[in-house]
Amino acid sequence: MDQEGLDPNFSAVGEVTGDRVAVTVTGEVDMATADALFQAATPDRVTSASVDLRAVTFFDSAAIHTLIRLADHYPGALDVYPSDRVRRVLDISGLGDQPWLRAP
Repeated sequence: MDQEGLDPNFSAVGEVTGDRVAVTVTGEVDMATADALFQAATPDRVTSASVDLRAVTFFDSAAIHTLIRLADHYPGALDVYPSDRVRRVLDISGLGDQPWLRAP
């Protein structure tokens, strides 16, 4: 994926196995990088996803919106593994009890 113009510390790498994509995210997820996360998590012909956010250092409202979009894209088939920092942001935003949120 071309990440020109993105934070050089950000990456969102998806690995497809069967009909599931596993995405590992590092760095800051914000308005500049949230779409790259969504694109990495929504390749063609997959029906479920896991998103590992344990190496994320910053997470803003654009990132929250991306998780909500992913939950809509994969109803009942999304697993998100947050870092402590991401968990705190989701708790503060009222999303800490979502069924797709997993223990880190």
